[in-house]
Amino acid sequence: MRDALVAAAFRLFLERGYEQTTVDDIVALAGVGRRSFFRYFPSKEDVVFPDHERCLADMTAFLTEDGVNDAGGAGHEPVRRVCDAARLVLRMYAENPAFSVQRYRLTKRVPGLRAYELSVVWRYERALAEYLRARYADRPDGTLRADVIAAAVVAAHNNALRSWLRSDGTGDAGAMVDHALEYVHATYGPAAPPAERPEDVVVVVSRRGAPLWRVVQEIETTLGRP
Repeated sequence: MRDALVAAAFRLFLERGYEQTTVDDIVALAGVGRRSFFRYFPSKEDVVFPDHERCLADMTAFLTEDGVNDAGGAGHEPVRRVCDAARLVLRMYAENPAFSVQRYRLTKRVPGLRAYELSVVWRYERALAEYLRARYADRPDGTLRADVIAAAVVAAHNNALRSWLRSDGTGDAGAMVDHALEYVHATYGPAAPPAERPEDVVVVVSRRGAPLWRVVQEIETTLGRP
């Protein structure tokens, strides 16, 4: 029934327009009563974003399972973990590209839906930030770092996601989002250890009996030192 309500709603949105379609119109087309509609969706806006509550719950569970409170207490690397959590949102969109593109076009045309979408995005960002705050609680800049990284992850994910939606769902959405999130991880994740430089070996040939100052001078000249 939930899927039937979503299908009926989007059919009417495309035929009549979002503002001109009422909940009564949707339930009439779906062949159910108003009570059935509100059992699944609190409002007409929610029928446009039917999977976000589930996705938010999945993301929260994914972050909770990190193992921060395990005996070792280390858990996963935090920036990598929130990047992986953001990929759950992409998976939701990629499950039905045609529907996702359709919703994207509708949201662009309806200011109220854009505002609703921003509120949904903020809830994702808050979930990421709360997880990071717990991971960085022992740092003096922990709250600031958590909020900045959460915002960066959401911005990078949405930049790639919207590029994919603008292309009508063509191309590899996963690769686009991976590229964007790797940028965040490279910026805020743990620094890579510096590559070890091979030690220089200098061989100086000097005649027997040369004074020590001459040998030192030849070494400095070879090393390029004054």
